[in-house]
Amino acid sequence: MSTRRQLTPVFVALVFAVAPLTWAGSGGNSIPFDEANVFLELNNTDGDLGLHALIDGDAWEKLEICGSSKSEALKVKVKGKLAKQGLTELFFESAEPPFDELPPDQFLQRFPAGTYRIEGTTIEGDKLKSTDELTHLLPAPPGNVRLSGTPAVANCDVVPLPMIAEPVVITWDAVTTSHPTIGTTSASIDLVAYQVVIERAEPTPLVVNVELAPTPAPQFQIPSELIAPGQQIKFEILAREASGNQTAIESCFLVM
Repeated sequence: MSTRRQLTPVFVALVFAVAPLTWAGSGGNSIPFDEANVFLELNNTDGDLGLHALIDGDAWEKLEICGSSKSEALKVKVKGKLAKQGLTELFFESAEPPFDELPPDQFLQRFPAGTYRIEGTTIEGDKLKSTDELTHLLPAPPGNVRLSGTPAVANCDVVPLPMIAEPVVITWDAVTTSHPTIGTTSASIDLVAYQVVIERAEPTPLVVNVELAPTPAPQFQIPSELIAPGQQIKFEILAREASGNQTAIESCFLVM
């Protein structure tokens, strides 16, 4: 789903491990990663969940991520010429099958909440180690979404799509609670940011990402130079909670 970052794993081998971890031992001193975040992303419009991770630190050749059980791990080993160079950053998104193939309860059982260990080995042989808490606290989806006062449609398959004249101002209600039916429900959240993604296909493909601080009345005006009459515009609004977990909605409209 995400249009924000991409990883091209030309020299990286990813292996889901079922054996105990052996690369980064538990003894001795270790270097923390500069960033080690494991989080969930929910597309509330399409109905799917994914596991994401962003790892950054000293140049490494091996890396592993696991939960409380050592048999549940992801191992990454750098091969080829990059094995001598090392990697400093890794961002990945898991596949996001729809809920009719993988219901949310089964997904959350597959990736239980708790402390996840991120361990690695630098190209010099030193140990890297950090931990991150994965929670099942997902923000509620942004609601009451309007386009210059016109209600947004449920998804981009709706016919006809609303026709909106410039200037186009997207507004939505502030997100203050957790998702009503998925994960940890009926809880308050610490919302840290919204992200608005604007996409167009014509006359040239364009994707614009904007991060906004939480406000009581969130809104975003699409710059006029990005849109023109007759274009179909897709937009996405993500609400991000302090753990990194985020919930997104998507919709489309036509520029009048």
